[in-house]
Amino acid sequence: MRIKVKKSDLPPCPVETTMQLINNKWKIFILRELLAGTKRFNELQRSITNISQKVLTQNLRSMERDGLIVRRIFAEVPPRVEYTLSDLGNSLRPIIGALRDWGMKYKERAAD
Repeated sequence: MRIKVKKSDLPPCPVETTMQLINNKWKIFILRELLAGTKRFNELQRSITNISQKVLTQNLRSMERDGLIVRRIFAEVPPRVEYTLSDLGNSLRPIIGALRDWGMKYKERAAD
């Protein structure tokens, strides 16, 4: 899969590059949901609290353009569209796992 971003458009700092790709909470939540497997649009919208259809669509398009997810359209009536993590998107699994682990530890400390 070819990523539709030019290297010259990316910042020199690799941390900044990563943050540009997952730059908002919605993308993190989409990644979290797709780590469990392929989902349809409505499944994503139901599982991500308070995300609007417009915001979900914008983020899915951005993530597809960046090569993090794959959008598959089935020629059916009505049309069916599924989203899944690309290999590149799946490579973020340890990062999302680290965020989850850190959040769990923080919550434990806050309870003290």
